[in-house]
Amino acid sequence: MTRTNMCISRVAATAGLALASALPVHAAMSAEELAKLAQNPVGNLISVPFQNNTNFNVGPLDGTQNILNIQPVIPISVNSEWNIITRTIIPIISMPAFSPSTERVNGLGDIQFTAFLSPAQPGKWIWGAGAVAQLPTNTDDELGNKNWGLGPSFVVLHLDHGSPWVYGVLVNNIWSLSGSGQGGNYNNGLVQPFLNYNFPQGFYLTSAPIATVNWQADGEKWTVPIGGGVGKIFHLGKLPVNTQLSAYYNVVRPDDAANWQLRVQVQFMFPK
Repeated sequence: MTRTNMCISRVAATAGLALASALPVHAAMSAEELAKLAQNPVGNLISVPFQNNTNFNVGPLDGTQNILNIQPVIPISVNSEWNIITRTIIPIISMPAFSPSTERVNGLGDIQFTAFLSPAQPGKWIWGAGAVAQLPTNTDDELGNKNWGLGPSFVVLHLDHGSPWVYGVLVNNIWSLSGSGQGGNYNNGLVQPFLNYNFPQGFYLTSAPIATVNWQADGEKWTVPIGGGVGKIFHLGKLPVNTQLSAYYNVVRPDDAANWQLRVQVQFMFPK
């Protein structure tokens, strides 16, 4: 992890402890229930995940890429029947050099904002549908695309409070709204299936590979990983914290794409 990412993690921990004393926590929820709530992408839960993805053997020089995604999730109650769940992904990227004459590039990537409309009182099957927007916020040409993007996003999952399993899938696709800026047109899709098995005391097994597709690529369009890891609910005082460690291998990937990914996540949770 870079020095910048370490500083951000320290700030996040300090902010989490401060918010723990200011926001109410649902004391009646068990660690297993909190874990299931964290595994629901459209759960009625304010949370701030910090997800660090380290990608190995990237580019012709087999460098290491690091992406720290800061992903605040904020639910908005429309009425007794509907919620809007907003999720913002803020990527802080460290990109390796792609030739001996260039240097590593560090900075902010393109922010993505998603808003899901989801039932406020769902049954065992839960869904959310909405739109995702890509903002050209990159601080360097190597870290993103200078054209705005927009597309649909959908999630469906099965969560039964009497079962240890939580599983589902999230999909989206983003088209560029123009091709006039740096990077040109793009048409990118994402499919993230997720499968979790929960044990008592907030420990769980998880698999949530993120498959991506560049529909405009000339060669291999898909990146398809397999893998998984473990997760555990902890508490900082009264504040629940969801932690994860997992690894994924890209069985299908374009030339010069990473072959392995190590994912570490810390999610500060503020249940209502």
